[in-house]
Amino acid sequence: MFIVTTKIRRGRLALGALGIAVVCAAAVALTSFLGAFAPASAVTPNPKGVKTAEDRVAYLEGYGWLVNPEPIAVEEVYIPDEFDETYTEYLALQASQGFDLTKYRGKRTKRYAYEILNYPTGETGVQAGILIYKNTVVGGEVLSAQLDGFLHGLAMPESGG
Repeated sequence: MFIVTTKIRRGRLALGALGIAVVCAAAVALTSFLGAFAPASAVTPNPKGVKTAEDRVAYLEGYGWLVNPEPIAVEEVYIPDEFDETYTEYLALQASQGFDLTKYRGKRTKRYAYEILNYPTGETGVQAGILIYKNTVVGGEVLSAQLDGFLHGLAMPESGG
C-alpha cells in the first residue's frame, strides 16, 4: 500500500475551486439558454397511467393546452378490425404523433373531448380529443367545430391551426 501526500497552497486551492465554480455556472447557463429554444412538443406527456379526469386534463396540459376540466363528450369508440381508405389520413395523423391505432384493431376505446380555452389564434369552439384504452392514451387530435374547421395533432401549433 502506497500513501502519497502533497502540499497545496491555499491560493492555488482557492483558484481551483473558483475555476470549478465558473465551469459549473457556465454549464447551467448554457443548458438554460438552449432549453429556452427547445420546441414545446420536444417533450411529450407520458400516455400511460391516465386513469382519472385529473390525469386526462394534466395530459392535455402537458401539450400546453388549457382546457375546461369537464369533458364536452365521452363516447365509446370501436377501432375497426379492418381499416378502409377513410381511415388513411386519420391513421397517418396518429402515426405522426407516435400513436399506432393498428395495435388496437377490434378494441373498444373511450374518447374524451375537452374544450380548449387557449387556442393560439383565440378561436373558440376548438376541442382536444383523446382516445384511451386501459388507462393509456392511444390517440388524440385537436379540431375546430367550425364548418370550415381544421384537424391536427395534439401538439400546440406555433401560429394557429
